[in-house]
Amino acid sequence: MLAFVIFIATLVLVIWQPKGLGIGWSALAGAAVALAVGVVDLADLVVVWDIVWDATFTFVALIIISLILDEAGFFHWAALHVTRWGGGRGRRLFPLVIVLGAAIAAVFANDGAALLLTPIVLAILLRLQFKPAAAFAFIIGTGFVADTTSLPLVISNLVNIVSANYFGIGFDRYAAVMVPVNFVALAATLVVLWVYYGRNVPETYKVDDLEPPRSAIRDHHVFRAAFPLLGVLLVAYFVTARFEVPIALVTGAAALILVAIAGRWFSGNEPVVSVPRVLRNAPWQIVLFSIGMYLVVYGLGNAGLTELAAGLLVWLAGQGTFVATVGTGFAAAILASVMNNMPSTLVGALAIDRADVAPLTQELMVYANVIGNDLGPKFTPIGSLATLLWLHVLAGKGVRISWGQYMKVGLVITPPVLLATLVGLWLWLPVISG
Repeated sequence: MLAFVIFIATLVLVIWQPKGLGIGWSALAGAAVALAVGVVDLADLVVVWDIVWDATFTFVALIIISLILDEAGFFHWAALHVTRWGGGRGRRLFPLVIVLGAAIAAVFANDGAALLLTPIVLAILLRLQFKPAAAFAFIIGTGFVADTTSLPLVISNLVNIVSANYFGIGFDRYAAVMVPVNFVALAATLVVLWVYYGRNVPETYKVDDLEPPRSAIRDHHVFRAAFPLLGVLLVAYFVTARFEVPIALVTGAAALILVAIAGRWFSGNEPVVSVPRVLRNAPWQIVLFSIGMYLVVYGLGNAGLTELAAGLLVWLAGQGTFVATVGTGFAAAILASVMNNMPSTLVGALAIDRADVAPLTQELMVYANVIGNDLGPKFTPIGSLATLLWLHVLAGKGVRISWGQYMKVGLVITPPVLLATLVGLWLWLPVISG
């Protein structure tokens, strides 16, 4: 009961974010209380750090890369190209924006997609003078796809990194399983969003009102380096996976190279992108949040939640692989929607590790837990940091979406996408596992 009270109090602080605390110090305060009263001990701190450090620093490095590219105009350039590819037809533009969001989420993580694409899409919608209902459709679509298509690569979501590291899944194996499953998630997302919002999308829009994409580029050195660097980075993930090189080291090296290019370290020229500002804006609070929140949840697991969840998983496994897959995914989604997907991921991983089930069933559960924690947060605004960040970015631009509005949409459009994705996993994993 004490562990549960500490968790609830910590979660309230993280969501509320009192002035001066932020999510990091709020989570760390909860962890300090858990340590002080004996819910967790220093040995648990070592275990938790081993689980979260790679995921946390990978995320920070990815956001640094994303912020530098954004300052250089890379994402604005991409969005302007997509808008022109729409050819003045709203019903072509809508799926193109969703696919762009999926691509950014895959490479720059769901938080990066929410942070970077949202203000750019808002600016384009303003320029095109879309009506409020049409603009709302694009805004919801952008926020929704950031999470629903953050499955394909280990780096696409913090949840993915934590799960892959915990169960020793290589970058190549993870991609082999989840890239096809992510296409199912993308297709389901497009269908559901179109059914729900298609009637609000305008028939036409004026392409002539848009500036040429090249005009969005602010730093040509960074822009020219972007595609080669991202290509080499992706290859490096696959090559280094077999040598068990931490993903954070690979991503950190790429971030350092881009920082050097943006800062003109070797040319002596005046930089266009302010590297110090980018580094100040990097999500360093996530480091504290990961340690603090995971430690609090680890204490909750010690108090019996892990055993309870493991018992549920064993029961689901007894109903067959289909029920085990779908049941695990929806259970993770529901837990994530009320607990936040970061702590929910750890609860699921600990429970799966402890449940005595067949190897194929366990692997299905591992990936179903990832899917549930990637997609399930869309039920509620507190489900993921990406959603909270997205709402914060919108509020900063004068667009306010209430929790009631959000949940009215999230509770309707999330379940069919989640179900389709889990069924895709259930069909695909046995095929590649032989």
